[in-house]
Amino acid sequence: MQECFFYKKLDGEKIQCEACHHFCLINQGELGICGVRQNLRGKLYSLVYGKVIALNIDKIEKKPIYHFLPRSKTFSLGTLGCNFACFNCQNHEISQIYDFKGNLDKYDKINWGYEISPREIVEKAIQNDCPSISYTYNEPTVFSEYAFDTMKIAQKNGLKNIWVSNGYMSEKVLDKILPYLDAINVDLKSFNGDFYKEYCGANLKLVLKNLKKLSKSRTHLELTTLIIPGISDDEAMLGALADFIKKELGKEIPWHISAFSPHISWKLRDVPATPPDLIHEIKEIGLKKGLKNVYVGNI
Repeated sequence: MQECFFYKKLDGEKIQCEACHHFCLINQGELGICGVRQNLRGKLYSLVYGKVIALNIDKIEKKPIYHFLPRSKTFSLGTLGCNFACFNCQNHEISQIYDFKGNLDKYDKINWGYEISPREIVEKAIQNDCPSISYTYNEPTVFSEYAFDTMKIAQKNGLKNIWVSNGYMSEKVLDKILPYLDAINVDLKSFNGDFYKEYCGANLKLVLKNLKKLSKSRTHLELTTLIIPGISDDEAMLGALADFIKKELGKEIPWHISAFSPHISWKLRDVPATPPDLIHEIKEIGLKKGLKNVYVGNI
């Protein structure tokens, strides 16, 4: 375990995590919402620092990132845990360990992956001719210390750093990583605050705030929206989302429209798959709103 950077001590042994906008208040022995940051005797520790559960060489377009290092390979890694609890999560086997919070004994039986240091990650990326490292599969904010240490070494070695994120990191984390963050794809799940509250357990306004800050930085930004039939497919809402992208972020920002697959989702197995025609219709909404780079995916 590694002590976290992003937290502050409160009265007694209580602490407050400062990694994301949940700002979890954590008592001795307890875990944050993500399930991988634990208060031990008044200090916050990362249970996933240096422990990778997924490690692959991907095409960068798989992230999806289309307008940054096109047709290149990216060295991709992720850990356990997430600060969202999205019903539609397609990586729930590694992200949703929150259910174990009530029984810490079960943590002894979890497969945390295998150990690999930040320097070893960079070395492997170089050995495999990958010009970038992607922090992906689960939410990188929950392993932000591990990611940050890797990003610093990567930059010194001429590699680019990419996050695939839900965009819910705290201002403190965002400020810390921005000098090292070359590209990011943020999953803007909906433009409806109630959707974020009910289906993700989060606040849409805080995601939008981070998106505005990212759009003004040197970091290359792309967005992805998953279209879930009957849940996140409202055309008026998606039109408003496209308006936000154009007016607040820029009409050149790539927007990826992705189809939902129920058989790999966490809690929406009874929802039908997204019809390909609907994905193309939503692409046309984005184009008619003035966006220049709208793409379809998962069809």
